[in-house]
Amino acid sequence: MSGRRDDVLSVITSTDRRGAETFAVGLGTALEARGRSVRTVALAGDNGEDALPVPTLGPSTLAVRTLLSLRRASRDAAVVVAHGSRALPACTLAAGRGQPLVYRNIGDPRYWAGGSARRFRVSLFLRRAQAVVVLDAASADAITERHGIPASRICVIPTGVPAAQFPLVDEHRRGVARRRLGYDDDDRVVAYIGALSGEKDVGAAVVAVAALPGVRLAIAGDGPERAAVAAAARGLAPGRVDFLGPVADPALTLAAADVLVLPSRTEGIPAVLIEAGLSGLPVVATDVGGVREVVVPGETGLLVAPGDATALVGALRRALANGHEMGVAGRERCLARFEMAAIAARWDDLLLRLQTG
Repeated sequence: MSGRRDDVLSVITSTDRRGAETFAVGLGTALEARGRSVRTVALAGDNGEDALPVPTLGPSTLAVRTLLSLRRASRDAAVVVAHGSRALPACTLAAGRGQPLVYRNIGDPRYWAGGSARRFRVSLFLRRAQAVVVLDAASADAITERHGIPASRICVIPTGVPAAQFPLVDEHRRGVARRRLGYDDDDRVVAYIGALSGEKDVGAAVVAVAALPGVRLAIAGDGPERAAVAAAARGLAPGRVDFLGPVADPALTLAAADVLVLPSRTEGIPAVLIEAGLSGLPVVATDVGGVREVVVPGETGLLVAPGDATALVGALRRALANGHEMGVAGRERCLARFEMAAIAARWDDLLLRLQTG
């Protein structure tokens, strides 16, 4: 290990533009602004038009070629950071003996704990990490309770978003965004941005919008549930659900929307809620994981129980009608708590402690 303060290898699972991956790239940029040299690599993925601009190491997360490439990449790093549970096993196997390893837990450990065999495997990997970063205090308690990791090795650092990338949306920006996405100025638009996967329950947003006459739903993202969600949209809200695919610039979708919806069954602290808050957009989300860290019910957005279709319809109706003040309050909260520069400073302190401690 070189011991240099500026050597950080940041490891993400893929080049997909998902929350953990996008955060890792943004964190690297913010740490470099603080004087560090950060190299971000993806275990697997492609270099398509919508992919994150980071190098990939191999064909899959645990392929021999991937692990050998990761071992070579980690040799010059003072600290290796694994973002997410799929990056953790690879980093544990590839990082050098005695090399500081930081694991960033991105979801709710209580939801993803699985059976006893999975908990045992995860516990083994976590014991290799010198530090475990979680997004909120509840996740810290869960990691200690379920995996036996001492509280002294757990650090709470929430998700961060660069505020400059998500300026407050005014009427001009909204008009430009709507024209680019094909919406009229008087359309009422609900946006969903994220993966189309089972735990996100995007179908619940389709069902809710179907119950709101004239409301449009813009879905930005892709995933294994796309066909099922599209079928539900055709049957329940024909002509009112637009699939935008993966988007490199979520700020455009947010600027075109009146409300952001996030009907997930589980979450950590979703970056998209912070992005919406910075944009001045009210949020309707399910009350899961660390969502309350971002959304103060009735103040910066509205929360409903997961799976409560009636409540979701009512919350969307209320946010569409009277969401402006919640959007303003959401921006103030997100600027104060989740701006990337401040989050990067906390990461910088952690990395320095590991390198000098």
